[in-house]
Amino acid sequence: MGAGIVEALARHDLAVVGVERDFESLRRARARLAHSLDRAQGHGQLDPPAREDLLARLDLGTDLAAVADCDLVIEAIDERMDAKAALLARLDTLCPPATVLVTNTSSLSVTELAAGTGRPARVLGMHWFNPAPVMRLVEVVRTVVTDPDALAAVVSLAEAAGKTAVVAADRAGFIVNALLFGYLNNAVRMVESRFATQEDVDAAMRLGCGHPMGPLALLDLIGLDAAQAILASMYEQTGDRRHAPAPLLGQLVAAGLLGRKAGRGFYTYAAPDSGEVVATGARVATGAAAAAGGAGSGEAGPPVRTVGVVGSGTMALGIAEVLARSGHEVVVRARRPDAADGVRARVQASLDAAVAKGRLSERDRDGAVSRLRATTDLGDLGTCDLVLEAVVEDLAVKRELFTDLDKVARAGAILATTTSSLPVIDCAMATSRPADVVGMHWFNPAPAMRLVEIVPTVLTGAPAIAAVLGLARAAGRHPVRCADRAGFIVNALLFPYLNDAVRMVEANYATIDDIDTAMTVGCGHPLGPFALADVVGLDVTLAITRSLYEQFREPAYVPAPLLEHLVRAGFLGRKAGRGFREHPRR
Repeated sequence: MGAGIVEALARHDLAVVGVERDFESLRRARARLAHSLDRAQGHGQLDPPAREDLLARLDLGTDLAAVADCDLVIEAIDERMDAKAALLARLDTLCPPATVLVTNTSSLSVTELAAGTGRPARVLGMHWFNPAPVMRLVEVVRTVVTDPDALAAVVSLAEAAGKTAVVAADRAGFIVNALLFGYLNNAVRMVESRFATQEDVDAAMRLGCGHPMGPLALLDLIGLDAAQAILASMYEQTGDRRHAPAPLLGQLVAAGLLGRKAGRGFYTYAAPDSGEVVATGARVATGAAAAAGGAGSGEAGPPVRTVGVVGSGTMALGIAEVLARSGHEVVVRARRPDAADGVRARVQASLDAAVAKGRLSERDRDGAVSRLRATTDLGDLGTCDLVLEAVVEDLAVKRELFTDLDKVARAGAILATTTSSLPVIDCAMATSRPADVVGMHWFNPAPAMRLVEIVPTVLTGAPAIAAVLGLARAAGRHPVRCADRAGFIVNALLFPYLNDAVRMVEANYATIDDIDTAMTVGCGHPLGPFALADVVGLDVTLAITRSLYEQFREPAYVPAPLLEHLVRAGFLGRKAGRGFREHPRR
């Protein structure tokens, strides 16, 4: 990290004094720097004259007194409080009072480190991300006594080095780790409890949220030992049980399965430090595939040729379009004649748009339209192989509908619910055929989103599970499977993370803009938590967060008061023109 910071600064025309503790450490640092510059040169990012100019800006040695004349000094030694405190105390005696001292830490208390010096107002945190020359984000950490001029100097330095700086208060994990590691730990607990397999958890978050990596693959990249240490440090500071490292994480570390660097962690890799995953048949949690049911099951279910879709909203018609395009006969049941009359026109408009964009041929469009019909009579679904409801997210409404479907659906037909947060078992028990009832959570907009969560209950039979898995694959979707628990995979991981972000703002921990920037620039998320909540809808965010709390009774899942207040005020996000931000009305 130290060599990376030196390179990042020097590549942007800054003169840098680099100090190592001894000559052997200095030799290794020079070698790391040379290797990084060789790679940059090989990729055409650095030419030989620029490399020589960069090296000329460096003054590298082992004498700590060499930093005495610097305007700002960054320490990037081991992540140990005692070592960092001792070094900062030495720097405090070497450097003039105006010099700003910076600690590069990902989890330690900057306030405690600053208090060990005679200049606490001029000691800040500066959390660089690895590898420093490549990663664009730098978190600048202020304390309650930080001098505004010192804060401005550190932000300016980060920007001068070509980085995007965000400012956070001195709390455990700052912004990125505070939001990221609770989410990662939650994902480990999912696998640990055999709620879902690591493959399905990772696929769900990549396809359902657009994350560049799933949480378990990301943990393997970070290093399971590093992740365990960060979580332990955060738990020591927060006392939040969600930061207590999951036992499975500790077991993997104890076994030496540290992730990519060891060649095996949650996944097995072709070699240490390789990113190539190899299939070995070994699983992290023995029996996870059997208990949670991997999506790769080869069991064939009853063929599904005709599908009934109950509902005429955006989700229902999106699903109908996808199934009709994939060759299924689709019957859409709407409650009102005018809604039924508009079904074909609305689906055709969507198909026409796909043709205009070159994503669908006219022939395929016409075929899809010919396989679609609408009705207001629930009895017309009686011959369908599978009936899927996509009505309002209200358990009483869904239970009543399932009771009615039980009366009209043929024997052996599968009944599915698209619920995103309600217990599937409650829908199943409203019928006389719970073995034939399953959850099939599609994501919006259905024609664009590839993910479908398959949610069997404790009573769902194997034929029903196999049938919906087959239907999802036939429709070109990627099915993942999990147990019938609030939030399933995606929402159970996503919405506590969103709620945590709201609590950060409530606590004046960081700004909305800095939090969104940190998660998009630092983690590669397509949207920051506040931008995403505005798209999803703050009312939806609140409802799902409540459902998670009601089932798990986890204190941290209690909806943030700010979220409650915004919903009461009618600030529901993009659809209302205002949520966490203002949005132009369409």
